[in-house]
Amino acid sequence: MVQVGSAERVAGDVLAEAGRRRSFAVISHPDAGKSTLTEALALHAEVIDSAGAVHGKSGRRGVTSDWMEMERQRGISVSSAVLQFEYGGAVINLLDTPGHGDFSEDTYRVLAAVDAAVMLLDAAKGLEPQTLKLFDVCRSRKIPVLTFVNKWDRPGREPLELLDEVEQTIGLRPMPVTWPLGVAGELRGLIEVATGEFTRYTRAAGGATRAAAEAVPAEVIAAEEPQFWATAQDELALLEEIGAQFDEKDFLAGTATPVLFGAALSNIGVARLLDALVELAPPPGEREDAEGRPRALDAPLSGLVFKVQAGMDKAHRDRMAFLRIHSGRFERGMVLTHAATGKPFATKYAQSVFGNQRTTVEEAFPGDIVGLVNANALRPGDTLYAAEPVHYPAIPSFAPEHFAVARGADAGKSKQFRRGIEQLDGEGVIQVLRSERRGDQAPVLAAVGPLQFDVVAARMESEFSAPITLEHLPYQIARVTDEEGELALARQSECEVLTRSDGVRLAVFSNKWRMDVVIRKFPEVRFEPLLAGTVA
Repeated sequence: MVQVGSAERVAGDVLAEAGRRRSFAVISHPDAGKSTLTEALALHAEVIDSAGAVHGKSGRRGVTSDWMEMERQRGISVSSAVLQFEYGGAVINLLDTPGHGDFSEDTYRVLAAVDAAVMLLDAAKGLEPQTLKLFDVCRSRKIPVLTFVNKWDRPGREPLELLDEVEQTIGLRPMPVTWPLGVAGELRGLIEVATGEFTRYTRAAGGATRAAAEAVPAEVIAAEEPQFWATAQDELALLEEIGAQFDEKDFLAGTATPVLFGAALSNIGVARLLDALVELAPPPGEREDAEGRPRALDAPLSGLVFKVQAGMDKAHRDRMAFLRIHSGRFERGMVLTHAATGKPFATKYAQSVFGNQRTTVEEAFPGDIVGLVNANALRPGDTLYAAEPVHYPAIPSFAPEHFAVARGADAGKSKQFRRGIEQLDGEGVIQVLRSERRGDQAPVLAAVGPLQFDVVAARMESEFSAPITLEHLPYQIARVTDEEGELALARQSECEVLTRSDGVRLAVFSNKWRMDVVIRKFPEVRFEPLLAGTVA
């Protein structure tokens, strides 16, 4: 009898565990119901026992995933949360992302850590600008997308109209998995497209617990709702005629999207979405390194830091790096190598995080997310590995469009001011630029959206006791340049060159017209675009 060696057993364990993982993010326009859906998914997986509302109205608490005070006050998500749970034999890694467009750069980082995405559409509004931007990122990263049409318990558009918009606007062929019985606002239940089975839902009071689901025979519901049933059957016949059946190859290739209908606030159709994620979403695959070479899932441990966050635990003021495991088995306490510096990094304090709740992680596999505490040396885009060196592609920065000079409001808090700015820069909350003219006490903050400045101001005051004042600058556009560009722009108006904390020089201009004039004047000088808010 042949004995299987320990190395082979470990590799087999890694591949088996990786095959169980489903790592995905929810992308949407603000107010489409993303945080509500996140809570509903956690509720159906029995991770929490009652769902909150985004604004915590009428005595209900705020959503678990929104831990920052600003999030609770404004009813938006501006940070990212991670939730792991078992469901249907799979291990789900759900990454909640900022919905507000000003934080699309953070969402871009999160999408570097997932294998699939759920595109959330408002039944009344359909595809919206921020959804389109984030879908472009998914397309560029070849991330398969499932679509969930939300808020079908409220007035909205026709389902066929929404599907046509998806296909015509973003080129994804819709493949309905469930179909609504009843128009938006008068939802009677959901039809399973493949089998014709019908499920009726009874919403719990306030939507805080799971909606009761009841299978109803087709002949019974057809007698009860003859008009709605006839309309639904006509629509389903049309879908079959145009070839809208599910095709796994097209889904994984990113040319088609499974579509499900429901209402996250009422917890309708959420369990079916979870089932679809387990059935359809791909497990982790091999990731390519910076040279384009794939690293096997059962290779020694490696991973990519996609997010760094401080201030999540007010009692400790620690700094946590979120590591997506790409290969191998992670064990708490193992010493990894920081690819950027070659220095060792200890993993004694490894945790999973959802909102302000923490759980110690003893082991993890490809597809999992591990929070590494006291990660002062790590930045988004860094690679960690064990044994066999690897370096994954860095995560590009977005092109900033808003600029402001930050100054400490209290001269006696200069040390706290410098530490706070440095930490927020390391997290990627803001890009910090400096110039000899202003000095270190007046850095220029560069942001994709103006709400990022509000986050910086709030965190500087609450976490570092260093309130700041902001002087907005008249710049709207940035390009990467070099020393030659800095010399060329030294005598030009409505532009200047600032140096980012990583040493990259950015030429900033008051507007595109002024930039074009300068580029024509200095055709040999480097003015290279950064990654934009959308990916071509």
